[in-house]
Amino acid sequence: MEDFLVIGGGIAGLTAGAHLARHGTVVVLEAESALGFHASSRSAAIFVPTYGAPSVKALSLASAEALHDLGVTSPRGIMGVGQAGDEPRLSQMAADMSLTPIPVAQAVERMSILDEDAIACAAHREEAWDIDTDALLQHYAREVRANGRIDTGAEVTGIFREAEGWRVETAAGTERARVIVNAAGAWADRVAEMAGIAPLGFTPLRRSMARIEVPGGADASGWPMVIGAQETWYSKPDAGALIVSPSDADPQPPMDAWADDMVLAEGLAAFEAHVTGEVTRMLANWAGLRTFSPDRALVIGPAPTDPAFLWMAGQGGYGFQTAPAAGRLLAARALDRVADVGETTARACDPARFA
Repeated sequence: MEDFLVIGGGIAGLTAGAHLARHGTVVVLEAESALGFHASSRSAAIFVPTYGAPSVKALSLASAEALHDLGVTSPRGIMGVGQAGDEPRLSQMAADMSLTPIPVAQAVERMSILDEDAIACAAHREEAWDIDTDALLQHYAREVRANGRIDTGAEVTGIFREAEGWRVETAAGTERARVIVNAAGAWADRVAEMAGIAPLGFTPLRRSMARIEVPGGADASGWPMVIGAQETWYSKPDAGALIVSPSDADPQPPMDAWADDMVLAEGLAAFEAHVTGEVTRMLANWAGLRTFSPDRALVIGPAPTDPAFLWMAGQGGYGFQTAPAAGRLLAARALDRVADVGETTARACDPARFA
């Protein structure tokens, strides 16, 4: 019998497994053929520690040192821009994300294709970084394997409570463990129901992305991530191209998500309204599911009805930037220890808040 069995091989599951592997044997089960198959491989891969709900910001700030020390971050910066009439929206964005207002001319210096005649306001923050998501996933996978294993193609088909722990039936066989960690992303409520644990009401929301050629063939490598004040688009450099998202958040059932052509078209049109060039070619497109709890805070810790069932869910698109602190919190809750992220943050993430 293993000490810990983690269901889900995305950033949440690998983070949990890596931190628990320091305290016992771990098995991570992933239904798909590869790790990080769903939301984790479709992330915007940006670390903005001032972005999200208060508890998300706290976990992000508590993760910064570890992320930088692991060498998975690189400078990017983030900027908000708006057209005439967007000033109140941009002002609120700047306050929420700790951006500093800058003249439009400075915004154009930072992203050369911005249309100075179309942009009326801008704000910027230097402290934002790209995250090498694959490097972080592989780092945590190595930590899991140092005291356990990872099985892909192991979809969970049944979960049964036994006297000493749990029996989990999968497409690859039977597993037993003292403690289960539910890190199943969009499928987290379904996994809970299989285990006889009350679901918490997670909502998967689709986020679509298009990879395009940089308008005008400009060099985008040094540009910041840029967000429209109306939050109908954002863009980010990506290996000589640009990723543009319509910032959609449409509810979807748990699934292998795909982008909606009309939603992408609307987002690209909103992007074009702020720049001097046209989008001439889409290189690729995809979508992922960002899964949120009812209050949009992460859910980390034991189910009130069974301390041997732990939640590690509701990352909502913040999974990479909160990973180190979230993993430490999960391990502390599993071992009934005091978390180093602070009692206020621990309470904000406690599943008991929904009881």
